[in-house]
Amino acid sequence: MKFKLQAKDQASKARAGVLLTDHGEIETPIFMPVGTAGTVKAVHQRELTYDVKAQIILGNTYHLYLRPGLEVLEAAGGLHKFMGWSAPILTDSGGYQVFSLAESRKISEEGVVFQSHIDGSRHHFSPESVMDIQRSIGADIVMAFDECTPYPCERSYAKTSMELTHRWLKRCIQRFDATEGKYGYRQALFPIVQGSTYKDLRQEAARFVADQEREGNAIGGLSVGEPAELMYEMTDLVTDLLPADKPRYLMGVGTPANILEGIALGIDMFDCVMPTRNARNGMLFTSEGIVNIRNEKWKMDFSPLDSGFQSYVSNFYSKSYLRHLTLSKEMLAAQIASIHNLSFYLWLTGQAKERIKAGDFFSWKKQMVEKVSRRL
Repeated sequence: MKFKLQAKDQASKARAGVLLTDHGEIETPIFMPVGTAGTVKAVHQRELTYDVKAQIILGNTYHLYLRPGLEVLEAAGGLHKFMGWSAPILTDSGGYQVFSLAESRKISEEGVVFQSHIDGSRHHFSPESVMDIQRSIGADIVMAFDECTPYPCERSYAKTSMELTHRWLKRCIQRFDATEGKYGYRQALFPIVQGSTYKDLRQEAARFVADQEREGNAIGGLSVGEPAELMYEMTDLVTDLLPADKPRYLMGVGTPANILEGIALGIDMFDCVMPTRNARNGMLFTSEGIVNIRNEKWKMDFSPLDSGFQSYVSNFYSKSYLRHLTLSKEMLAAQIASIHNLSFYLWLTGQAKERIKAGDFFSWKKQMVEKVSRRL
């Protein structure tokens, strides 16, 4: 996997680049739709390609390990073939899901014992087994196994957790480098910077991760309830220390404003369930602001969902019609809203790239943050 920087913004740390994988190129900055269990909810793969214009999507180790299981994925030839997706895939290691299972998991030096949310069965994840699972899933980019700390978090726990994550990372690297991909293409391993919201811990973690010299690096443990200002502060610290010639991935972020601010701080890759989850609840992100399509004000509004950018569903369907579908609990409502929101996110990161190349990203970003944050 190779990363090429193409342009840098003079007024911020924003940069434009391209990430080269065996399943195709990824233009950065990029938003990655979340396809947790081998599907981006309510969106066909064809729509992901031609309407959303997704260049890379996510799968999740924890969920795919439980269902459909490694036997099925290996028999299919990996997740790409199983789900009919020919572009790149990134898999989260399952660390965040283990974090969210606080009531039914036990963390030790060896790894994590947890109960399935499906049937209560007990399972064990170790750094080594998580690498093996991600080899079987077959993602282009696999994530190191880490512990994600909650917010707020005592400094002593954050430090102990970070050090455990670093020991796990060494084991992940050893196992990953000792094994081969199963489906004839190359995979890359990204370490994850932890450290909660403590400056010195984040800096220590960023230096440790940078020293591993992997193909890319991620920042985890943010967007877990801390104020946005703290997230930006930690991101700013870390991007100063991570190598400039490697892609930087801010995990689980976020709102359109979060993404624009993250790009300004030197982040290249983002993912979040927000565009699809909020879509299913009737929230639209648009080029003019945020729309709650359930509101009475859209009842007689026959204008397109968003004519501010080129997207089939955004220009074909009206606000009134989508409101009707949403209130009627029609399945098409979730489909339209999900495709629209994802198309908007991909359009937004694409616009950011164009502005970086044009040299006016920072002034454009300030205007766009205000626009995309307002409620309509």
